[in-house]
Amino acid sequence: MGSVPGYDLAIVGGGMVGASLAAALAGTGLSLALIESLPPEAEGHTSFDTRTTALGNASRRILESLGIWGELAAQAAPIRAIHVSDAGRFGFARLAASEHGLEAFGYVVPNAQLGAALWGRLRNTPGLALHVPATITDLRVTAEGVSFDIQAGDSAPRPASARLMVGADGAHSQVRLAAGIGALIEDYGQVAVVANVASDAPHADQAFERFTPSGPLAVLPLADGGRTVVWAVPAAEAPALLALDEAGYLARLQQAFGWRAGRFTRAGRRAAYPLRLTRAREAVGVRSVLIGNAAQALHPVAGQGFNLGLRDAAMLAECVASALDPGAAEVLERFARWRAADRRGVTRFTDGLVRLFGDTRPGVAGLRDLGLLAFDLLPPAKAALARVSLGFAGPTPRLARGLPVRRA
Repeated sequence: MGSVPGYDLAIVGGGMVGASLAAALAGTGLSLALIESLPPEAEGHTSFDTRTTALGNASRRILESLGIWGELAAQAAPIRAIHVSDAGRFGFARLAASEHGLEAFGYVVPNAQLGAALWGRLRNTPGLALHVPATITDLRVTAEGVSFDIQAGDSAPRPASARLMVGADGAHSQVRLAAGIGALIEDYGQVAVVANVASDAPHADQAFERFTPSGPLAVLPLADGGRTVVWAVPAAEAPALLALDEAGYLARLQQAFGWRAGRFTRAGRRAAYPLRLTRAREAVGVRSVLIGNAAQALHPVAGQGFNLGLRDAAMLAECVASALDPGAAEVLERFARWRAADRRGVTRFTDGLVRLFGDTRPGVAGLRDLGLLAFDLLPPAKAALARVSLGFAGPTPRLARGLPVRRA
């Protein structure tokens, strides 16, 4: 290919999933480039903003294997109980981690802390070239490899090449477009309004998922004793909710959620994020592969998006580290095959929840609530849901089993 420098992998996107892949490949001997348009500490970085992420147990194990969980544990709030309810109706279900032999179903971690831990690891990784802030231009994909230019500020573009291009660049993936991979995009017509709040009752490590007429409303515990709220509302209603003063917002939240978390007393700054389901038609292309939101961007209900993307990164690291040519078609096909069932299962699960609880047809709500009550009484059904935090199906990545990624 002739371009210099040449990398084994070029990872486009240094958010949580892209940074995790780079960390997973540290020490494998592969030459890596990570291209990210914003420094991780930059204000407005959408991966490392004031939001939080609920990490499932497989994700916690992956981060333990990467050596960064120790930096996160103090800020990680365990979820030891989950309460699911249908607002204004009789349906509800309860889950307790202890009933399934689990310390917790998962852990709520601030995105900024997760980003700092990941990037702290990357800045000391041999064999990794960090291009930040920078973008790629003139991306060209051939059967032999990928060539592109790295554009950093006003400096002249620098040509580079790679044997594999990884798209970890979000739902509007530039890599997906360059690879000629189409995507199915469906707008839910909802906006997630996110805020951290306090209440006059301790959270007792309990998470709530309440399905309201306007959309799902999640209330999750935080390590400092507060709670984070992710409230999906119709897009037309979001501006008014954002415009409310603190007292007005708390009153609306109390009305929608009820009193199971006590009286909401304070709220931090609110932010809004449009909600769409994006699914790439293929996981891989010629010398290119998609992970995280570039492959599938999900509704935040049940908090599965990053967990799914992290398993993408862990399995991709395993596949390419053991390959003579990380961009070979058979390597990428193996990755796609191993990840297909988990990706398909989680996507259907989250999308199905949104549609089921948003269905206003006569009789559906009653059947839905009967189903919730039946679920609350069926240990096998609860056990199946408890396993969601470990992944839906398919092979478990080595990193999720506490094993390192190794070079062949």
